[in-house]
Amino acid sequence: MPELTTLASLLDIGGARIRNRVFLAPMSGITDEPFRRRAYAHGAGLVVSEMVASGELAKGRAGCDLRIRHSGLPVHMVQLAGREAAHMAEGARIAAGEGADIIDINMGCPAKKVTGGYAGSALMRDLDHALSLIEAVVGAVEVPVTVKMRLGWDESALNAPILARRAEEAGVKMVTVHGRTRCQFYQGKADWRAIARVRQAVSIPVVANGDVGSREEAATILEQSGADAVMIGRAHYGAPWIAGSIAAAAAGISAPGIPETPQALADYAVAHYEDMLSLYGIESGLRQARKHLGWYLDRHAAGVSAEQRKRVLTSFEPAEVILGLRDALADIGMSNELRSAA
Repeated sequence: MPELTTLASLLDIGGARIRNRVFLAPMSGITDEPFRRRAYAHGAGLVVSEMVASGELAKGRAGCDLRIRHSGLPVHMVQLAGREAAHMAEGARIAAGEGADIIDINMGCPAKKVTGGYAGSALMRDLDHALSLIEAVVGAVEVPVTVKMRLGWDESALNAPILARRAEEAGVKMVTVHGRTRCQFYQGKADWRAIARVRQAVSIPVVANGDVGSREEAATILEQSGADAVMIGRAHYGAPWIAGSIAAAAAGISAPGIPETPQALADYAVAHYEDMLSLYGIESGLRQARKHLGWYLDRHAAGVSAEQRKRVLTSFEPAEVILGLRDALADIGMSNELRSAA
């Protein structure tokens, strides 16, 4: 079985060379360009765009361009979601035209607004239709195509190994498996051992995902799943350096750029905030940044007063938000979690 040190090695995804095997998961509304840049700077091996609706992209819907825009990183990976083969193919062509090095197909999102449109993990209820989308995307672009899925729709239909095998036969170069069914959403504990059945079904790289946030958990998921790499999502809330810190631990080095003092953490969060305002504009950026600011406070300044928190998360004045954020993070002191990651 793979050991933690495996995560420090290179991985080939259809000719795309990935520097290590600890990845940032695509998360809708979260893994935008400022977040991906930070995760990669800290050492994440691969970062993935937030999910882009292929239909909206194909129709030129406003905002999609920001999601697929090349961030200047060595490997640009875009995730597409949808249910129409024509839209998925056109979305893939548009993303590749914008410089995407890898196209990922979302067959794992459990959100009702996605599955209600028969996309995301709902595709695991109809593998023939799922394969028609995969074939459309693979046929539309020359870059590697990957698929992210769950174990199945529910416990009665754990068909991830079948989907993965058929995806490989259709030309997919890597699969990522979240160790839950769609009906579990994010409840309970991810079943890392169940991912091993996917590993046994295919010869392409398999990435294990679900409930990983530490080097110990990364080592355990590798051992139990036999996977080739690890993908980490929600553990990054308020800590974009998590994947990088695990990759660094596997290599026996220190992850670059992790803030090591309360003042450095305050500077870091403020810079993230300012980058989001620059990307989205003040009005939209103020709204979209609030979840990130809330996570920085939750994770590193849990003792902040309700009044301070309100000041940061409700103000419409960037200068006031920045001042409140600095006061909250610089005054509380570093959490044990931040010290151990640094």
